[in-house]
Amino acid sequence: MRRFKTIAAVMLAAGIAVPTSSAMALSVTGGGVTATSPWNGDSGVISVYDGSDDGDPGKAEYYRQASAGTLRTLWNQSGYGTRVISATGSKVIKFRACDDNDWATDDCSKWVAP
Repeated sequence: MRRFKTIAAVMLAAGIAVPTSSAMALSVTGGGVTATSPWNGDSGVISVYDGSDDGDPGKAEYYRQASAGTLRTLWNQSGYGTRVISATGSKVIKFRACDDNDWATDDCSKWVAP
C-alpha cells in the first residue's frame, strides 16, 4: 500500500509540474487569406497569411478581451506568400480572415472564437 501511495504522489506531482496549454491555435480562411490565433502559443497575438495571388492585401479583423467593443484590423500588404504578426496584447476573443477586393465585397471567413 505504501508503494501505491508513493507512485500516486509522484504521478500527481508530475501532472502538476508539466505545463499544459489550453491555447490551441485556430485558423480560418477567407478568399485565400488565413488568420491564425493564438499565434506561437500567445493568446494575445494573431497572424495573417496572404495565400491569394491576386495583388490585393489580406487582413484579419478581430476583437481583444480588454476592448471587446473595438474592431481591430491587422493588414498584410506585403504580398502573396507572406505573413504578418500582430503585437502582443490582451487575448484575441473573436476573429475572421478577409481577402480585400478593390471595388467589390471582401471575401471573408466566418467569425470564430479561439
